[in-house]
Amino acid sequence: MLLRRTFDADIADVWDAVTSPERISRWFLPVSGELKLGGRYQLEGNAGGEILECTEPTRLRVSWLYGPDPGFSEVEVRLTPDGADRTVLELEHVAVVPDDFWDQYGPGAVGVGWDLGLLGLDRHLAGGEISREEAEAWDKSPEGKEFATRSGEAWGAAYAASGAEAKVVAATTAATIGFYTGE
Repeated sequence: MLLRRTFDADIADVWDAVTSPERISRWFLPVSGELKLGGRYQLEGNAGGEILECTEPTRLRVSWLYGPDPGFSEVEVRLTPDGADRTVLELEHVAVVPDDFWDQYGPGAVGVGWDLGLLGLDRHLAGGEISREEAEAWDKSPEGKEFATRSGEAWGAAYAASGAEAKVVAATTAATIGFYTGE
């Protein structure tokens, strides 16, 4: 899975936002650990792993382990300047996904989650602050549900473009949207 977003912030600011524990907790989740090459990290209530590669200010690669039998999963963030005050962020998440999970949700399960995370990063870089409680309330709001629905539909369209059968795409898209909207 690959996401690409352009942010109205210089590369140094985006790099700091995705590597500083204090800033990560302001747009994503609280993080603990030894955040340096070879160090281990843990996102509160979510994934943890090892920092596999860290080339300031352009590349961060980490293992992304979640659950009792996490298998293989890595996340790589690549940053490229787009002029003086804009940065292109590419986030690539590569994982071996259990067949039953993939059959139920398809690519949208992880894709919608990352879309929500990068929305938080965009708001953070624009100067906005949001508490965890406010983020959870927004997720349940009509605006939050609409965002999750549009994201789920976009991931469904990408899945269809990859050659997946229409009925499989419809079922996985509906399951993903239902998971994120609670409906």
